[in-house]
Amino acid sequence: MRRKLLSEFIGTYFLVFAGTGAIVVNDLTKSLSHVGVALVFGTVVMALIYTFGHISGAHFNPAVTLAFLLRKEVAGKLALLYIITQTVAAIVASMTVGRILGQEASLGATLPRSSWQQAFFLEIILTFALMIVILGSAVHGKAVKSFAGLAIGATVGLEAMFAGPISGASMNPARSIGPALVSGNLQALWLYIVAPILGALFATWIYQYLHEAGEIDEK
Repeated sequence: MRRKLLSEFIGTYFLVFAGTGAIVVNDLTKSLSHVGVALVFGTVVMALIYTFGHISGAHFNPAVTLAFLLRKEVAGKLALLYIITQTVAAIVASMTVGRILGQEASLGATLPRSSWQQAFFLEIILTFALMIVILGSAVHGKAVKSFAGLAIGATVGLEAMFAGPISGASMNPARSIGPALVSGNLQALWLYIVAPILGALFATWIYQYLHEAGEIDEK
């Protein structure tokens, strides 16, 4: 269990450190662009999945962990420890970004560009799509699992690229909790906790239906 928790801590730490760090660097220097930030998020997720997937499952995301708990693929106690570890890692990562790059920055906190309703439903849809890709590429018995990291990383990068300017494209409560708590931007934090969880759970229910229906059709 210690190896799994350490893997989740390191993975979540570097996801938040690299991703939100890229946002802060771009805010300070204007050198990365929005596309560059999205590519950082996608590539760091891909690299971390290949690095830690065989140890902890490479969740790095409380919404993903809750979805796997719903599927009974992770025990309740371990799921709780995963979520605590992911959240603490995100906070530590944001503290690191703030210490190195400046506390006056927003530290990559996710905030709605317009209405909270727009961001809320967008985050549900984005996380739904991400979770479907995770289940289809890394869980399904017929999946080519060696390509799971590439598929998941590409999905994160793609969604961050087109939806980041609107909602922040969080898809991950821990990724939003870290910079929000450290920077003090708490006004929309609830949205980035609730919406990704709903999206991941909806995706799990739909995937289960499709999977079960597929098995029945094949008989």
